[in-house]
Amino acid sequence: MIGLIQRVSEASVRVEGTLIGAMGAGLLVLVCAEQGDSESEADKFLAKLLKLRIFSDAQGKMNHSVQDLDGQGTQGGLLLVSQFTLAANVQGGNRPSFTQAAAPADGRRLYDYLVAQARAQHPQVQTGQFAADMQVALVNDGPVTIPLRIAPAPSS
Repeated sequence: MIGLIQRVSEASVRVEGTLIGAMGAGLLVLVCAEQGDSESEADKFLAKLLKLRIFSDAQGKMNHSVQDLDGQGTQGGLLLVSQFTLAANVQGGNRPSFTQAAAPADGRRLYDYLVAQARAQHPQVQTGQFAADMQVALVNDGPVTIPLRIAPAPSS
């Protein structure tokens, strides 16, 4: 599973001009399931997201997670947006190949699973719409942008 995590002061997503998700401070996460991914990778991905210490403490050091945004127990939002283009491979030419992305049915299943798990573990979760043409707006705070990849465990 691949993600692009952006620390934001605000973010929103629209489909056909309609606002479907919005939040204040937190993490905008573009997420892509790859071939071979399972619920196990989604669980590890979410655990890392919720504990990733990329919010500043009183001394300006990255010491707080989205679950403790301001160090006072205030939790930030999560905006989870599916984006299969994170699996792009441009090694073979100028047109990206997306063969490493999970098949659409698997991608939807894993995205829905990730969202359900996030909602069970975090109080503020917004989403995009799987397989839709979305317009994502954000104010990147910092800017802080971190790639995250959780690869399936090798089979024995």
